[in-house]
Amino acid sequence: MPGFLPNDPSTPLTGVRALYAAHDWRSCPLGHPDTWPPELVTAVGMSLNSAFPMFVAWGPDLRFFYNDAYAVILGAKHPAALAQPFRQIWAEIWTDLVPIIDRALSNKSAFHEDLPLVIHRQGFPEQGYFTFSYSPLHDGAGRVAGMYCTVMETTSRVQSERRAALELKLSDALHPLGTPDEVLATASALLGEELGLSRATYAEVDDAGRAFTVRHQWNAGGAHELSRAVYPLDGFGPTIAALTRAGEIFVVDDVETDPRCSDCRALFRAEGAAAVLTVPLMRGGRLAGFLSLNRAQPGHWRDAEVRFTRATAERTWAALETARAQAELRAERDRSRYIFDTIAEGFGLMAADWTIATMNAEGLRICRMAADQVIGRNYWALFPEVAGTEVAAMLHRTMETRAAGAVDHRLSDTDGRGGWNEVRAFPTQDGGIAVFFRDITDRKLAEEGLKMADQRKDEFLAMLAHELRNPLAPISAAAMLLDMGALNETRVRQSSAIIGRQVRHMTRLVDDLLDVSRVTRGLIELDRTLLDVRAIVDEAVEQVRPQLAARRQRLALHVPAQPLVVEGDRARLVQVLSNLLGNAVKYTPEDGAIEVDAGADGGKLVLAVRDDGIGMERELTERAFDLFAQAKRSSDRSQGGLGLGLALVRNLVELHGGSVTCASPGLGQGSTFTVTLPLAAKAAASQPAPGTGAAGATGLTLLVVDDNVDAATTLAMLLEAAGHAVYIEHESLRALELARSARPDACLLDIGLPDIDGNELARRLRAQPETAHSVLIAVSGYGQESDRRAALEAGFSHHMVKPVDLDGLSAVLATVRRATHLKSA
Repeated sequence: MPGFLPNDPSTPLTGVRALYAAHDWRSCPLGHPDTWPPELVTAVGMSLNSAFPMFVAWGPDLRFFYNDAYAVILGAKHPAALAQPFRQIWAEIWTDLVPIIDRALSNKSAFHEDLPLVIHRQGFPEQGYFTFSYSPLHDGAGRVAGMYCTVMETTSRVQSERRAALELKLSDALHPLGTPDEVLATASALLGEELGLSRATYAEVDDAGRAFTVRHQWNAGGAHELSRAVYPLDGFGPTIAALTRAGEIFVVDDVETDPRCSDCRALFRAEGAAAVLTVPLMRGGRLAGFLSLNRAQPGHWRDAEVRFTRATAERTWAALETARAQAELRAERDRSRYIFDTIAEGFGLMAADWTIATMNAEGLRICRMAADQVIGRNYWALFPEVAGTEVAAMLHRTMETRAAGAVDHRLSDTDGRGGWNEVRAFPTQDGGIAVFFRDITDRKLAEEGLKMADQRKDEFLAMLAHELRNPLAPISAAAMLLDMGALNETRVRQSSAIIGRQVRHMTRLVDDLLDVSRVTRGLIELDRTLLDVRAIVDEAVEQVRPQLAARRQRLALHVPAQPLVVEGDRARLVQVLSNLLGNAVKYTPEDGAIEVDAGADGGKLVLAVRDDGIGMERELTERAFDLFAQAKRSSDRSQGGLGLGLALVRNLVELHGGSVTCASPGLGQGSTFTVTLPLAAKAAASQPAPGTGAAGATGLTLLVVDDNVDAATTLAMLLEAAGHAVYIEHESLRALELARSARPDACLLDIGLPDIDGNELARRLRAQPETAHSVLIAVSGYGQESDRRAALEAGFSHHMVKPVDLDGLSAVLATVRRATHLKSA
């Protein structure tokens, strides 16, 4: 077997590894992997072991070798792409990649971020964006024989950012428009240009839902108005008509192959529509209109494009109704000069010489004036502070060009008012203008908050890039050393240790990100039990003790002798306190002091972490628990961190029904973080603390089931060292039989078992009376949220990802041990 595949033929191969093993290498110019140079074997092996998408291209025609993560990017090109020439696989983007490839083959690395490429991986062209690096690979003689690439597809993020920018652009474009036709022309043109459409059609449906009228149609190369003829909705066939009347979005990637288009295929051909997306507009439960988009070539409509089209349709409809209402109102105002004092915004009429003819009650309230102070006065004499502002420019423009205008105006603070007004102006038939204005201070403050949040997001992304690139540098250097192939055993071990340490660091960063994501989406489930705060403090302190020792810091614990019992998830509460302690260690100078105080106050646990470190400005204490919040730091980012820890602390504490606050007298004066949690009922105070008492003195009977003999054996040895009696089995059916006689307290089951998988084994263990009450723990290499849900649905009480976190497993077994002790007591 080649060096990157297992030597044991009984070891099951999956994914791309199985493809390598089954591939017919006789047609490959490089020959069988057994004959490959060691540099190529090492590079391919590294890619197969990587969780990041990677490929290796080797030889004169750059034969292509990739891993499972990269197979996703290949799409339908996988599995045929294996060992094929690079140019053949990515023929459609070859000319774009040639300069980058030439650089790598010239012994120079290349890095590109969010590079746009039009690829054909699903049978039709699609726009993609990729961040990747190409690096040279050398043969035994030191010559460049190929290259390797680490790549991440960023299409979803880039398109989401573009969509957000376009939504803002659309909002700004629709805001000042005065007529329905202007609204439709602007919205359809923006949509057509952004999505690469051949046509965008906006239609309105009659009250009976039988016919529609095309109000506006945009075509690539220029928009034009139709005759507003009436068309039957059933002309598209009963299927499409029924879907549209029901308010369902109609998505067709290829008109020629979609069976729903059988009744109207000829009509779509005549219109030059090869791909169709139709979004119905429903009002009061009936079909009021629809927005239909066409492309001249078949192609997949992305979910983001569908969502964006739906949002655009709704926004256009709202702007259209507003434009119609304002047009009718302007006509009425021009005829009668009548102003309704009941409208919720200021309104005034100005003659061509800028004399104010009238102003409504709301306008007088906003201006803080009475009618006799305003009516008949010259606008510029009454409001001299407006001269030279954007409002002045807009009013002059409307008066001179007779075109509507709008602007947001910041009020002067000189009179104590401050804030913002939105001002809109429309020409009147007598040569003057009508002005609407309203207070939008609250909206502006909200926008400012969003900008600050976006700035914190950008700072976080910059920090994340920095934190991820830091470990990538030693990993890359170690990989290059291994690639040289001439290292002694000591250097190989050193390089391997470097890679291991840096990967663990990156894993911790990813774990923090995933934890925050799960909490904010409500996916965290607490494993609640009665806990003494002493056990929580002891375990959290144990986690940070190495950092304390390294910085020679003093830690003082003030925890009362009597138990303070809370009901919560042990692992999560330890995570809360260890995060707070870790922050204190990080921001306290060497030889500094840290204190942990615990006490009861009115039925609540009050747990405080104090330090005499760098402290915080008041502005930071107010947002310390916000996601991505960070203090200002120097460019070297020496303190580290992603602004996630405190946000996670707050969310976890709130899940437990508590609260967390922070306070600091100021910079250089230390900080205090205080967690408040509800105490359990007094009767619970007699419960022994975790890991103490009789329950902690008795080991458990455990069953370990894993078809990987080494994995099962080492896990069993660790459990036996902790005082447990352990049975080992490698096959599911034999494990069922063994469990009936052993009656284990807990079963640790692998999911990927060869005969029946771990989920089915769990169901059968739950079904037989001897093991119905055993605690089932999934120990799996599958760590997605869907895998976790499947395990819990199958009957597992806990789901742990390989390699197992021994501290977490010990905490789970301690809980099982206490429950077992209580049952036997």
